[in-house]
Amino acid sequence: MKPADSILFSGGAPGAEARFGDCAERHGVEEVNFTFDGHRIERHRGVRVLNHEELVAGDVSLAYVSRLMNRRYTEGPTLRKILQTLWYQVNNGQEIYVIGAIQDDQTVRGGTGWGAEFAKLCNKPLYVFDQDKNSWFVWTGDLWTPAGETEPVITHPHFTGTGTRTLTENGARAIEALFDRSFA
Repeated sequence: MKPADSILFSGGAPGAEARFGDCAERHGVEEVNFTFDGHRIERHRGVRVLNHEELVAGDVSLAYVSRLMNRRYTEGPTLRKILQTLWYQVNNGQEIYVIGAIQDDQTVRGGTGWGAEFAKLCNKPLYVFDQDKNSWFVWTGDLWTPAGETEPVITHPHFTGTGTRTLTENGARAIEALFDRSFA
């Protein structure tokens, strides 16, 4: 796959999203970062500021997300908007790559977890690099399976890269290696 034919959909936030963007730029991959007015982001390449009407189109019930994720999401305008931008990221990507941590209940920790759950609901290929386990996992439709020796390679020109704001060194290396394998 040629980098010039590819687009990374992300959010430009500090941490994993910023590293995905750095790697995309370095490899010549186009970048679209969905955000909203007043949101602090690190990546300003390919910024797509969603207006009120667009954010509403990506809205989801926080009660529904809380039940699905087995945790409580409190009502707040910033959290709601972050979940709405994740909807756009996942909706536009055909393969989803997440940096975070898989919990015992098969969800991914934090707000990033909604992006992973939405990808599951959309039946999209989903990969998570679990920083705690220092390994890639693939969602099989029922459970997370270690990628093992077959680490993921980006195969679709429209892909999503998202994840935790608390990116560790092994998570950063995993993103860089993903791009190197995919766009060498």
